[in-house]
Amino acid sequence: MKILTIIGARPQFIKASVVSKAIADQAGLSEVIIHTGQHFDANMSAVFFDQLGIPKPDYNLDIHGGSHGDMTGRMLIEIEKVMLTAKPDRVLVYGDTNSTLAGALAASKLNVPVAHVEAGLRSFNMRMPEEVNRIVTDQVSDILFCPTETAVDNLKREGFEAKRVSVINVGDVMQDSALFFADRASAPKDAIHERDFILATLHRAENTDHPQRLSNICSALNHLHNTVAPVVLPMHPRTRDIVSKLGIDLNVHVIDPVGYLEMIWLLQNCSMVLTDSGGVQKEAFFFGKPCVTMRDETEWVELVRVGANILAGADTQKIISAVVDGFGTTITDTQGLYGGGEASLRIARCLADIAQS
Repeated sequence: MKILTIIGARPQFIKASVVSKAIADQAGLSEVIIHTGQHFDANMSAVFFDQLGIPKPDYNLDIHGGSHGDMTGRMLIEIEKVMLTAKPDRVLVYGDTNSTLAGALAASKLNVPVAHVEAGLRSFNMRMPEEVNRIVTDQVSDILFCPTETAVDNLKREGFEAKRVSVINVGDVMQDSALFFADRASAPKDAIHERDFILATLHRAENTDHPQRLSNICSALNHLHNTVAPVVLPMHPRTRDIVSKLGIDLNVHVIDPVGYLEMIWLLQNCSMVLTDSGGVQKEAFFFGKPCVTMRDETEWVELVRVGANILAGADTQKIISAVVDGFGTTITDTQGLYGGGEASLRIARCLADIAQS
């Protein structure tokens, strides 16, 4: 079976790093990789391939920038061209980005079956581009690799039990990556080496594209940096540009975007995580760190249920209070919720079984 894997953004590189290894170890499977170019600069793209040992992409489409529709449309056109040349037996997509949606749509138009890793996640906020991407991708996929029972239940409620598809809880491949690369972590060159610090990430459009939300969050970060512990913020280039353009005051320890191994070091050494990223919420949990999420909802509701994650939205006082209350605590049971590090193996074995059937 020839599998065409489509990736384009940082979280997808991390997930593919372990799944591609598992695919390579399974007899009867071969893989061709497309990098759409959605994350294109060295710190957001090339460093992940170098650090994580992901096979170099067979095709690099170099598509980035523009509106969501424009980017997705260009990707759709170019991915279809590759599929017509490569003639894959199956397409594998990850998560909820524009690359995910474009790959799934291109495959479905050519009647190539689609397997979706991280299927079934829902924020129930249709204003989020990611929510639209994941819902449409699930609808055109015939294998839905879910990371949690919550994701399986979401698909059941949407009627997937009545469809001719396979819905499988394989666990979360992000935990596989975290466990596999934990002992290779390295400090960023501009990291601080204080005993306690707060690790923050900020990039979601729902925050960065709304000046008041962004200003509220930056105010909270400034206050925490000055009163609780240093805030270390690896800053996404787009976020940096918006903060500068709006003239928002941000006085924390800003560093350049980091590779995955540096991010693991930051997670291992911080005292708390403050984020609007879906992936970082889970990574905080994998390394036993309490997390405050600067969004109004999360796909990872089980983390909220067990008290590992607190939703604070973009409310300055809620963010500050949640961090103050949770600072210095630890999360001890990190193995049960997400499959314990075997998700990539389960995915590869399922694909190999299909290849032999």
